Order: sequence, then structure tokens, then C-alpha cells
Amino acid sequence: MTWELPVTVEVAGKAWPIRSDFRAVLDAIAALNDAELPAEARAVACAQILYPDWAQLLQQAPDEALAAAMTFVNCGEPVPENQPPKPQLVRWDKDVQLIAPAVDAVLGRSCRASAYLHWWEFVGAFDNIGRGLFAQVVAIRSKRIRGQKLDAAEKRFLRENPDLIGPKTQTTPEEEAFFRKLGL
Repeated sequence: MTWELPVTVEVAGKAWPIRSDFRAVLDAIAALNDAELPAEARAVACAQILYPDWAQLLQQAPDEALAAAMTFVNCGEPVPENQPPKPQLVRWDKDVQLIAPAVDAVLGRSCRASAYLHWWEFVGAFDNIGRGLFAQVVAIRSKRIRGQKLDAAEKRFLRENPDLIGPKTQTTPEEEAFFRKLGL
């Protein structure tokens, strides 16, 4: 365990720089979730975003480079192999207007106005979001995905804010296989 925030990852026995600002990681996550791209193109796009030396790295050790990227995105914890896809409770691209103010409240400053904010710090703040609008949206999404009954207030909130909650999401078999390959 270390207090330092990494800006490199180890691939093939060598330290490689990785773009560690939260915006780069969110862009990489968006590339991985882009249903219009074939699975392999998603992985390449993710590498292009996260690694300044992506072309060289993908030539030398593509699978190890993607695994290291996923470990970095998972805040240094390896992603278990054959982990089934998890329900998507957070839509990073669509929830930005909810996430940013909630993260700002935890940080005590604006994440969007910050010139640089390490991904792990962003995730730490995100994980410490307490009560509020975003927490309410995620709780309702979670209940819907798990098939749990919504209480009257949650039903009313859903009726009044359908765009915030969004539709129940399903992953395709191709997406599930792709995410399992990445260890997600």
C-alpha cells in the first residue's frame, strides 16, 4: 500500500506512462462502452486514450497493456477474471450534471475546473458521495435492476424524472464476452 498516486503502470517489466487525469479515464470508459465500435476497436481506443505510447505498447504486449489499464481504472486492484458484467448504475457520460456537483461537495472544490485531478482521487470522492440527487438516482436504478419494489416516493421521483433514471440497461452477449475478456 502506498500513499502515492501512480502515473505509470507496469507492462512487460517496464513502467509506462498512463494518463491519470479523471477526464482521460472517463473518455476511455466511454470508448469501452461505445456500442457502435467493434470490441477490438474499443480496446484500441481505450489504449490510445490512456497511453501516450499506445502504438509501441500494443505492439509489444497488447493483452498485458489492457489488463494494466483495467487495474489502473480499478484503482490498483486487479479485476477478477471471468467476473460477470455488473449492472450499469452509473452512466458516466449522461450523469455528469449529477456526478460533478456531488464530487465537488466531497472535494470542496470544482473537479471540472481543476487543471488536473488524479483518477483515484476522483473515485475516492465519488465513493464518498453521501445523500443527494445522484445518490437517489443510483439507488432507484439499483432497485430496478435487481427487481426490487420502489416505495411511493421513489415511484413518484421516477415518474417525474424519467430521463435522470434512464431505461433498464441490458448488455448484449458480445458485450458480455468482451467485458469478461477485459476482466470487467
